[in-house]
Order: sequence, then structure tokens, then C-alpha cells
Amino acid sequence: MEKRVQFSVFLVNKPGVLPQVFREIAKAKINVTSVAMMDSMEHGVLRLIVDDPAAAKPILQRLNVPVTETDVLAVTLANRPGAAADLCERLSAAHINIGYMYCTTGARGGKTVVVLKVPDIKKAIKILEASRTTRRDMKIKLRRPAATNRR
Repeated sequence: MEKRVQFSVFLVNKPGVLPQVFREIAKAKINVTSVAMMDSMEHGVLRLIVDDPAAAKPILQRLNVPVTETDVLAVTLANRPGAAADLCERLSAAHINIGYMYCTTGARGGKTVVVLKVPDIKKAIKILEASRTTRRDMKIKLRRPAATNRR
């Protein structure tokens, strides 16, 4: 899990605008790693994470569209039923609200990357790392008696 820079690009809702954004990013050989698109009657909001935010920022600014930059949390999860529920429950138990989230399904090793907007990224990372350690410890403790019984 890591903190990532997300760009929110506010686009006029008409044909040709969205491909222009992707084409300009592609021309600069910048890879889009996560993307979500929301729309309303007047405009769309394109949220994207790229592999080189410093290079993408001036490109997006040159498109003459409103752009905001936000820190988000990217968490790699197993691509299985209940993985997102487990993640949300751990954050909820620590009183961390999730403003929004979206995910990809093409991460390495059958994983998924979940992008979360949370008010305190450092606290969320601390909670998730602690719960991951606790879960590992629990698995080890559960395995040891089984191995002992087999002897």
C-alpha cells in the first residue's frame, strides 16, 4: 500500500474531450495505472493515477481544463469476494471514513488495486499494516498447534 497522487480532471461532457486527455498523456509515454470516470449533465470528472505525476501535471494543465491534485491511498488486495469488505471494515473500526473508492482488476498475480480517498492516509496505512501483521500472526498461531499434533 502506498500514497499516490490522483488527478481529477473536470471535462465538458461531449465527444472528443476524453480521448484528447488520454492521447496527450500517451504522447508523453506516461502510463495510466488507475482510472475512474463519473458524469453529470454538464461535465465529467476523470480521476486518474499515472506512473509519472510530475510529467503528467503540465500536460493536463496545457489542456486548459480544471485539474485538481489529491493524495490517495492505493492498496493491493487479493481479487476475491470479500476483500474490499475486509478493507472497509478495518478502516471503519478505526473510525476512518472513506470518501470514495475505485479499483482495478489487472494488478500482478491476480490482485486488485483499490484506490481510496481517506482523510488521514498515514493513519490508514498504520491501521492496515497493523491488521495485516495481526492476521499473519494469527495464521502462524493457528498453524503451530496443527503441526504439533501431527508429530
